[in-house]
Amino acid sequence: MDYLTVLFWSLIGSVFSLLGGLLLIKNKRVRQSAIQYGLPFGAGALLSAAFLGVFPEAVEGSDIHTSVAFALGGFLSFFILERMLGWFHHHEHHHKDEIHGRRNKVHQWLVVIGDTLHNAIDGVAIGAAFLVSPAAGIGTAVAVAAHELPQEIGDFSILLGKGMKPRNVVIISLLSALATVITAMATFWLGSSFEINPAPFLAIAAGFFIYIAASDIIPDIHEKPRREGNRQAAMLLVGVLVLLLVISMTPHSHGESDSHHDGHNHDHASVSRTINAV
Repeated sequence: MDYLTVLFWSLIGSVFSLLGGLLLIKNKRVRQSAIQYGLPFGAGALLSAAFLGVFPEAVEGSDIHTSVAFALGGFLSFFILERMLGWFHHHEHHHKDEIHGRRNKVHQWLVVIGDTLHNAIDGVAIGAAFLVSPAAGIGTAVAVAAHELPQEIGDFSILLGKGMKPRNVVIISLLSALATVITAMATFWLGSSFEINPAPFLAIAAGFFIYIAASDIIPDIHEKPRREGNRQAAMLLVGVLVLLLVISMTPHSHGESDSHHDGHNHDHASVSRTINAV
């Protein structure tokens, strides 16, 4: 696997979403629509990547019981981290009642820290997926991009609303987005150089993805009025189908990375089998 390929797709998964936020942040009407319907679409993409791409590959590299344990660990770890940091990473309305002044400053940095941590986890997922196959890596990167675009728009809105200067928002958000690239490249390099089995990292990433979609976005859809909730539910299903299409159309040849994982005795064909079963 070429490092430039990992670099390119990790940039798609991070900086692409940041550019989308820059383009949409000035148009409030478009911004609200992007958040309203982009979030469920991204949730669907994450669920599809987790259940049809990342987790099956983790099972192929390990076993079902170990993979489930790591996925549960990822799910619970994200829950604990979210509780500790006190940040809710999707919806602007969670922040509208915050007081001004010092608490606004604190809240700005909680959002930045939480977003950077989230981006770093996304990078680990992308890098670990590329250790398995191009299909897993590209599918994961596309799912991350689909989720990150509306999230970054929301984060831009929150930081601007909390009084941060636009120039500082752009700079900080760019640095935060680069965390995805750094951790993706580092994960891929470590796995390639030291023949690390990516299966545990993939299972943990699947747990993260499931948590993001299931703990915040899906409950929010249920709380919406029936018509609006139905539209968002439809967008979630569209996200699932689009990511499924991306996975199915991506070549599954493993290239050079196979030489590092022959000892695990698997052929990395789980995505194809899952799609055929569907």
